[in-house]
Amino acid sequence: MTAPTDEAPIGYPEASEKGLKGGALGLVSSVVVGMASTAPAYSLAASLGLVVASGGALLAGVKAPAILVLAFIPMYFIAVSYQELNKAEPDCGTTFTWASRAFGPMVGWLGGWGIIAADVIVMANLAQVAGSYSYTLVGLTDLADSTLWSTVAGLVWIAVMTWICYKGIEVSARLQYALLGIEVVILIAFSVVALAKVWTGHAESYSLTPSLSWLWPGGLSFGDVVAPALLTAFFIYWGWDTAVACNEETDDPGRTPGRAAIISTVLLLLTYAVVAVATVAFAGTGTDGIGLGNPENAADVFHAIGPALFGDSVMGKIFMALLAASILTSASASTQTTILPTARTALSMGVFRALPRAFARVHPKNLTPTVATVGMGLVSAVFYLAFTALGTNLLTALIGSIGLMIAFYYGLTGFVCVWYYRKTLWHTPRDLLMQGIIPLLGGVIMLATFAYGLKQFLDPSGSPTTPGRRSRSSATARWASPGCSRSASASS
Repeated sequence: MTAPTDEAPIGYPEASEKGLKGGALGLVSSVVVGMASTAPAYSLAASLGLVVASGGALLAGVKAPAILVLAFIPMYFIAVSYQELNKAEPDCGTTFTWASRAFGPMVGWLGGWGIIAADVIVMANLAQVAGSYSYTLVGLTDLADSTLWSTVAGLVWIAVMTWICYKGIEVSARLQYALLGIEVVILIAFSVVALAKVWTGHAESYSLTPSLSWLWPGGLSFGDVVAPALLTAFFIYWGWDTAVACNEETDDPGRTPGRAAIISTVLLLLTYAVVAVATVAFAGTGTDGIGLGNPENAADVFHAIGPALFGDSVMGKIFMALLAASILTSASASTQTTILPTARTALSMGVFRALPRAFARVHPKNLTPTVATVGMGLVSAVFYLAFTALGTNLLTALIGSIGLMIAFYYGLTGFVCVWYYRKTLWHTPRDLLMQGIIPLLGGVIMLATFAYGLKQFLDPSGSPTTPGRRSRSSATARWASPGCSRSASASS
């Protein structure tokens, strides 16, 4: 194989030939899309309790922020891999295209299908969350608890977000500014109020004083604590690669997407670390009441903490409503940004004839994938309907498998980067580090995570659900109305 260049592979069209709208996204827009795809508010609500404890037994405990810091490291390594590969070949197929060039079409095909399968499965969960929270936000808790009406609302969300993605990348980006802005502002407000109450002595006896030691994993057993907690924390970060999947539509395809991926992961680290510290400090790690060690709180830590944090005043009710709104905007934003990369992966696969040629079609006016976008929406809707009808247990088990798919295609990208640059990475110390050592470490860590997750998933005595950023749809049924009492929360 020849040394990497800025040219497309032989027989593969230039980016402009796909017909996507170049220059539509700048650096800020790309970062917003990358962060929104991870669903920060819902990821934390559904996963933080699982990092702290498992089945009522403490896992990471007060060291939960340290686990999130550790999880950032391999995510950063893989983000570097994306950045370096994108410099050489800014193609919207990302892992599919890069793996095809490095290891051949079969490996690339598997990488592309890993992305598509993970996104289609997770769309069912996102639609369920968005549908149920739509009713919860307006106080219709009976409808929120109804499988039928939640499914109807979820299908509406899929249709709306598919239509927005079809209309244009710029429309999608503008919506993401609003949706991400809402959840980030609410998360910051949540953290500020929680820390202020702890430091001013207005928190209850279960609260803990934050310590820098919470950010260091010293004293934790790797096999019993760190590995299973990391398996959850890894997938809290999943989704930033959407920024790279939109590379052909950025103002500088060779640089902007890679920089956006790096910036997105760093901003996610800061967000998650602050919120985790604030949550652990205010709620503590006890197994009763709002303690994060209480298994009843694992599905949604914000539901458990919110009433105790904000109280029953008018402002407290407003903040509780805003917390519910942040979960809704988080799930709906991620629904949209899940369609974006999947459609572009399918588009690239269509151009490369790894999928039927029809998937390569681009709308002449909107300059977006047509068959790929609409197809993603339809397949997601059918999948959602089918597995809702078959039962939520099967859907939960399938959602658990998403972690394996993510570890597979993220890890594959790390190994692809090393092989892609194997003849040139020795030229400078910088190239050796950024194109060799860091991607290789990222790939190895993801491979180890994949092996651990597969072992856990196949263990008949274990839970079929791999803890993930969007795998706890049951959380939607746990939110009471904005005026729910603190005592009700503690006993839930």
